[in-house]
Amino acid sequence: MNEQSKRHSIDGVAALLLFVVFSVCVLGVLLSGAKAYRGLTQRDFLSYEQNTCLQYLTTRIRQSDLAGSVAAEDFDGTPALCLTDRDGYVTRVYCYDGSLMELYSSADGLFAPGDGEKLMAAEGLEISMDDGLLRLTLTHPDGRSDQLLFSLRSAEAAT
Repeated sequence: MNEQSKRHSIDGVAALLLFVVFSVCVLGVLLSGAKAYRGLTQRDFLSYEQNTCLQYLTTRIRQSDLAGSVAAEDFDGTPALCLTDRDGYVTRVYCYDGSLMELYSSADGLFAPGDGEKLMAAEGLEISMDDGLLRLTLTHPDGRSDQLLFSLRSAEAAT
């Protein structure tokens, strides 16, 4: 083998080796970026679900803040937030079987907690009301809890 063909062979191997190193670096950057992206989207999804649940509760209470229309009741052994509208219908918001549930029905209807509509994942909802101060403690599926406090604007909140 002459000197010139040997040199071309080494140049080809060097170029191929450089290409392989470049490809490995690009693959490493892509994989680390994909891992970071997956972590960020998962965090954002959990944050979205938790914030949506809290915003839902806040909106429902603010919409129903009329005299005597907001109450904390026991709904067949489950703590429920009861929101009564002007027509006598009741919206019950409660946690049942790992979900935040809502049941809209007549005040005298015979319904069970399983009859409600699943809204989103939640492990528990504690409700208490003292002198117009409504306290909600929502437990998320990951075990984290958030607390909401409302000073009801209506003068005669039900207890």
